[in-house]
Amino acid sequence: MTKATQNINAEDMLETSIPIESIYDSKEVTLQIKEEQLNLAKKWMQTGEVKIYRDSFTEEKSFTVPVEREELVIEKKTLASTTQEHIDGPTEVIRIRLSEEQVKFTKHRVALEDVSIYKQEIEDIKHIEETLKKEELKFNLNIKIT
Repeated sequence: MTKATQNINAEDMLETSIPIESIYDSKEVTLQIKEEQLNLAKKWMQTGEVKIYRDSFTEEKSFTVPVEREELVIEKKTLASTTQEHIDGPTEVIRIRLSEEQVKFTKHRVALEDVSIYKQEIEDIKHIEETLKKEELKFNLNIKIT
């Protein structure tokens, strides 16, 4: 606002105005001219909280693994006693397991990720606007010439 269009509140005038009688009654009058000043203060406030933990869960997995084995096979066929030819009769089969693959498993942990957790201070600039009052000395001089 310019000084020509500045509005003066009655409250402001009451604080700093001096009755005319007090000027005539004393030799000296002292006025305090004041202004508002802004004090800035900062303080830390907790604005959030974080709980960090690892969560484990179980998962069922199924695998199909081919395994081999060795068997001793004994086949008995009945022969015709006179011709030594095989008769189309039943064949007896005997199987004896000699060796086999067995599946053995072990579990081990594998690192998937490295997660870093830390605090970081970031500086922002905050713009503050505030209206402050300031007084200045003014007077009206009325001289009557007789």
